[in-house]
Amino acid sequence: MVKRAKVNKAKINKTKVKKVKVEAPVIEKAQPEALLKCGFVSIIGRPNTGKSTLLNQIVGEKVAIVSPIPQTTRTAIRGILTDERGQIVFVDTPGWHSGRDGLDRFMNKSCQNSIEGVDCVVYVVDTSRAVGPEEEQIAQRLKHVKVPIVMALNKTDLRSKYLHQYLELWETTRQQKLDTMKDFVMIPVSGRSGTQVDKLVDVVFDFLPLGHFFYETDIVSDMSQKQLVSDIIREKLFLLTREELPHSIAVVIDELRPVKGKTTRIRAVIYVERDSQKEIVIGAKGQMLKKVGTMAREELEVLLETKVFIELHVKARKDWRDDHGMLADMGYILEL
Repeated sequence: MVKRAKVNKAKINKTKVKKVKVEAPVIEKAQPEALLKCGFVSIIGRPNTGKSTLLNQIVGEKVAIVSPIPQTTRTAIRGILTDERGQIVFVDTPGWHSGRDGLDRFMNKSCQNSIEGVDCVVYVVDTSRAVGPEEEQIAQRLKHVKVPIVMALNKTDLRSKYLHQYLELWETTRQQKLDTMKDFVMIPVSGRSGTQVDKLVDVVFDFLPLGHFFYETDIVSDMSQKQLVSDIIREKLFLLTREELPHSIAVVIDELRPVKGKTTRIRAVIYVERDSQKEIVIGAKGQMLKKVGTMAREELEVLLETKVFIELHVKARKDWRDDHGMLADMGYILEL
């Protein structure tokens, strides 16, 4: 579990993060006697629309890794917002996309599962990009959803030149005019700057039923410690290698344990698909790998509140994205 940081608030739109304790939850406040607004809300959209940045902005902590590379998020991540109105469990999903291999199928299945059994859907679109086939597929999947939908028109700090395409797509798909649709709201937002994010949260709370909290009040994510560490290392690899090989990278945590003193020892294996990719990750005289380790260590020491020793190894494993056994070991459960 990731607990809320007990430090001053700061902007979440940079890679710098605040202190977050990752440990077994400690009950700080009892469940409220009165029923409050509580529910699960899925955040969906195609890759690179800013879903994770928006989630971090809503929760006020970094619970999802962020990079300019599409499909950075590979598993559903829960970010939890609790205030005097109640509790919202936001589920950040991988971007819905045209998949080809086992990992792609897992990510799309994760997206599909995320809209089942929730109380509301936040559909994030990037109006600075033209509508494409993936957007049309998502609109079709949401066509018969019975719960309220909030369309977050993201990246309003950029030029929203394609806004009309999204409005036309939604009207064509639903065969209704926007002003006649029930349980549907559009809100221009910016996950990066925080513009109108509070308004989006207000609307979501309005749609939720009354109920009891699902998590203690100081919990901001149910992500496991191993997943947190793996994602932070993978994020640094994405940021440093950019377009060279991000989708060929996987990070597996072999060891994560406390050692003498207030130190956490981490041993991680970085998998790529070809030997030539190993050279990119390692870099000349090991400089790239060293930089990845340094960046990850600095962030993890803040998150874990301990000194961190990281040992990174790089291995080539052909077609790991289609290796069901390896994907399962990474937590990607596939239906065969």
